[in-house]
Amino acid sequence: MLSAARGEFPPADGAFQVLPALGHSLECSVAFTGHAVIATDAPAASVAAHQPDGFGRSLAPDFLRWLAGTQGEIGTIDATLVADGRGGVPLPERPDMTAHPRVRHAARLRHDVRVYGDERGLVTLASGLAGRRELSIETEPEGRGQGWGRSLLNDALGLVPPGEPVFAAVSPGNARSLRAFLAVGFRPIGSEVIVRPRR
Repeated sequence: MLSAARGEFPPADGAFQVLPALGHSLECSVAFTGHAVIATDAPAASVAAHQPDGFGRSLAPDFLRWLAGTQGEIGTIDATLVADGRGGVPLPERPDMTAHPRVRHAARLRHDVRVYGDERGLVTLASGLAGRRELSIETEPEGRGQGWGRSLLNDALGLVPPGEPVFAAVSPGNARSLRAFLAVGFRPIGSEVIVRPRR
């Protein structure tokens, strides 16, 4: 992930590689251009027997169902985005917002979740997939279509030291959010799905 954030991508060779699971009972499948990375406790030979590849099959429904097991949870397929921190912009921390649904969702998939925000909405900053720094936002309903999302994202990038990467996982179907992230400088580097297996 960090290499991809620097523009150093794996070869577009159609192959996949298997890495250890993420911890916290989570696994994932990540797709780059022509290459896939699967983090799982399943044996590499078992993964290979289900024929994932770097051209999309690592995110195919049948493969993800096998990876999760019949009783496991499969997350959404998200676009993997990255931007550089900017530093220097204060955004107040909001420990009073830990019960918010967005924060509870973040805590299920990430650790060391911290919450920031103001009247525009809230920001979560956490340690996510493979230990990366990960950001998400939720704007107040009255600010939608008013530029609050982009404004809040710009300030959220100030929570990250200048030049350090920060990631976001955004559903492509959430077009409003995706447009906001791209508008403030986030770059797409791949796609991902997180799995909570029960095999």
